Amino acid sequence: MNDSPTNAAEFTVSEISVALKRTVEDAFGHVRVRGEISGYRGPHSSGHAYFALKDERARIEAVVWRGTFSRLKIKPEEGMEVIAQGKLTTYPGSSKYQIVIDSLEPAGAGALMALLEERKRKLAAEGLFDEMRKAPLPYLPRVIGVVTSPTGAVIRDILHRISDRYPLHIVVWPVRVQGETAGPEVANAVSGFNGLPPGAGRPDIIIVARGGGSLEDLWGFNDEAVVRAVAASQIPVISAVGHETDWTLIDLAADRRAPTPTGAAEMAVPVKAELEATLASLAARHAGAISRAGERKRQALRAAARALPSADQLLALPRRRFDEAAARLGRGLQVNVDSKRLRLRGLRLTTVALERRLGEARRAVALAATRMPGAQDALLRERRTGLAAAFARLGLDPLLRRVKTARENLSGLARRRDRALALTIEQRRNSLAHTERLLVSMSYKSVLDRGFALVSDAKGRPVKRAAGLASGDQVSLRFADAAADAVIVGGERPKARKPHPPREKPGPAGQGSLFE
Repeated sequence: MNDSPTNAAEFTVSEISVALKRTVEDAFGHVRVRGEISGYRGPHSSGHAYFALKDERARIEAVVWRGTFSRLKIKPEEGMEVIAQGKLTTYPGSSKYQIVIDSLEPAGAGALMALLEERKRKLAAEGLFDEMRKAPLPYLPRVIGVVTSPTGAVIRDILHRISDRYPLHIVVWPVRVQGETAGPEVANAVSGFNGLPPGAGRPDIIIVARGGGSLEDLWGFNDEAVVRAVAASQIPVISAVGHETDWTLIDLAADRRAPTPTGAAEMAVPVKAELEATLASLAARHAGAISRAGERKRQALRAAARALPSADQLLALPRRRFDEAAARLGRGLQVNVDSKRLRLRGLRLTTVALERRLGEARRAVALAATRMPGAQDALLRERRTGLAAAFARLGLDPLLRRVKTARENLSGLARRRDRALALTIEQRRNSLAHTERLLVSMSYKSVLDRGFALVSDAKGRPVKRAAGLASGDQVSLRFADAAADAVIVGGERPKARKPHPPREKPGPAGQGSLFE
C-alpha cells in the first residue's frame, strides 16, 4: 500500500460526470450519425423513445424526446438504416454517452424504398389493398369532396374540369400536401368527410389530389394513417396523387386511381352534354319504337279482320237449323200430347191398388226401423276403433316432445332478441358518443379554452373586425368560464386596403370562389 502524499486534485463522481458531459457537448455539438436502429420497442409511456444506433463495429445510445417525436417526418422502426441529427451528451446515471436526436431521415433513397416496400407488404397482408373491398363510384354524384391544397393549380384544374363536364357542388377540405404534417392532415380530412351526417355537405365521392414530385415530396401519401383512413372510408375515394408514373400506397388503398387530378375529375362526373344527347337519342328511339309497334298492331288487326267471315256467313247455318226446328215443333207437340193422352187413358186408379202400394211402403219402413239399431252400433264401434288407433299413433310422448321443442325454440328466440337489442343499443350509444365528440371538436368553446375570447357588440352580434368598432362602443367579452362587459377606448381604424386585382371567372351557380 502506497501512503506517499500526492498533489493530484480530488473530484467527486458528480464533478467528473459534469466535466465529461461539458467536454463531450463542447467538442461535438450537433452531429449527423448514420446507423441502424436497434432495440426500438415503440415510444415509452412518457412519450419519449429510447433505442440505439449501431454499425458493424460500434453502438451508441439514442433518445428522442416526446416533443421531438411527434414532429418526426419518419418514425423510427426496428432495423431501419437512418441518418440521425442531434446533440451528443452523456447520461451520468449509467456513465454512458448518447445522442439526443432532433431529426431523423432514411439513409438514402434506397432505404426509403425499402421502408416503402416493407410497409406495403404489411398493409397488403392486412387486406387493405384487396379489390373485393373496393366500392364502385356513383354515376351521378350530388356533392364531391376534394382533399388538397387550396392554393395550388390542382384545385383549379379540378374545378375547371368539373365545371366543363357536369357542374355540381364541390366541398374543399384544405390540407398541406407536402411536409411532416401532410399525412395526418389528409387522414383527418378523409375521416372528417366520413363523419359528416347526410345532408350536411357530406360528399358522395372524395378526391385526394396533389401534383407530381419526388419520392420524398410524395412521402406523406405513403403514411400508414392515410392508407388506413382511405381503406376505412365509407365514401368512395379517388386517388390522384402525382403524375401517371408516380405511385403511392394511397393509390393501392383507394377505390379508384386516377393518373392526374384532371383525370380524377373526369372519373367523378360524366359529360352533361353527352348525357343530354344520349337521352334525346333514346327518347327519339323510344318514340319511333312505339310508332312502329302501333303500326304493326294495326296491320295485324286489319289482316285478322280480312280473314274473319262476315256476320251473314256466321249466322247462316244456325239460322237454317232454327228454321228447321221451328217447322218440326208444331208436329212434335201434337205427337207428344197424343201419346200422353193414350197413357192417361190406359191408367186405372183403384182403392185396392193404392192400399197395396201403401202396405209395401209400410213394410219397407218397418224393415228399416229394425235394421237401424244394429247399423248405429256398428257405426259407433267403427268410430271408437278409429279413435283408439289414432290415439295409439299419437300418444303423449310425441306431444310432450313437440311441446319441449317449441319451448326451446321460444327460449332461443328470446335470447337472440335480447342480444340483438343490446347490440342495437350499444351501436346507437357509440354513434351518439361519436356525434358528441364531433360537436365538441367543432364548437367555438374549445377555442375559448385555449385563451381566446369572443367579442360581441351591444346587440349580441359577433365582432369580426376592428373596423366595426369605434371609441366608446360597449362590447361583451365571452371567455371560457364567464362573460365580461367592456368599453372601447382609443384605437386606430385599419388602413384602407389596396384594391384587389380582377377576380377570375366564378365557378358554377351556388359554388363560391375559394380564392377570394
